[in-house]
Amino acid sequence: MSNIRCIIVEDEPLAARVLTDYIRQTPFLDLQGTFKDAILATDFLRNHSTDLIFLDIHLPKLKGMAFLRTLNHPPAVIITTAYHQYAVEGFELNVTDYLLKPFEFERFLVAVNKVRTARQEQHAVAEEGVTRDFIFLNVQKKKVKILFSEIAYIESQREYIKIVTTKKEYISKLSTHEIESALPPALFKRIHRSYIVAVSKIDSYTAEAVEVNGVSIPIGRGYKEVIDKL
Repeated sequence: MSNIRCIIVEDEPLAARVLTDYIRQTPFLDLQGTFKDAILATDFLRNHSTDLIFLDIHLPKLKGMAFLRTLNHPPAVIITTAYHQYAVEGFELNVTDYLLKPFEFERFLVAVNKVRTARQEQHAVAEEGVTRDFIFLNVQKKKVKILFSEIAYIESQREYIKIVTTKKEYISKLSTHEIESALPPALFKRIHRSYIVAVSKIDSYTAEAVEVNGVSIPIGRGYKEVIDKL
């Protein structure tokens, strides 16, 4: 499996140097570039793809959270900031982790290993195709086996997700990005920042919403083409 490509969006030179040093110490990370504001990062992303963004919140010109909302299909994101009050908003935008400055290398490794694990699971599913028909998730301190065929949709609830199946509902501490990476892309589609639906469970749809098992789920502005391609 290839290394994780990443960029830094950080206007504080010292913080950028610390992140650069941490990335260089991590064998599975490849730094593509460092940008002092979100506008420069946006220009880079127009012509390049990346797997992970280290994103500061208080940036000049365009704030970090506003920048994140402009990305239709964001990669994994790790927030780096001195302001803890933005943690809830970050999890609502499905960031992988939230690093509060100043953070040590050990805490940095915890965050990037979450990205690495999600990526490994995504590759494992891709290699298996859809021969594996289940996933194990942490639910109330135990691993619960959930069949792909029983999942109707998944809803983000800040730092948790709610998995709605044909039998019951489960709550697991996982980001939407992480669960999306672990699901077979042929069977599940993300149609909103906060929703992933099982293609086989879609009963009907309009330009604004899909109906899954009698529940109306909104289609995000950046995800309308996903439905058009089904």
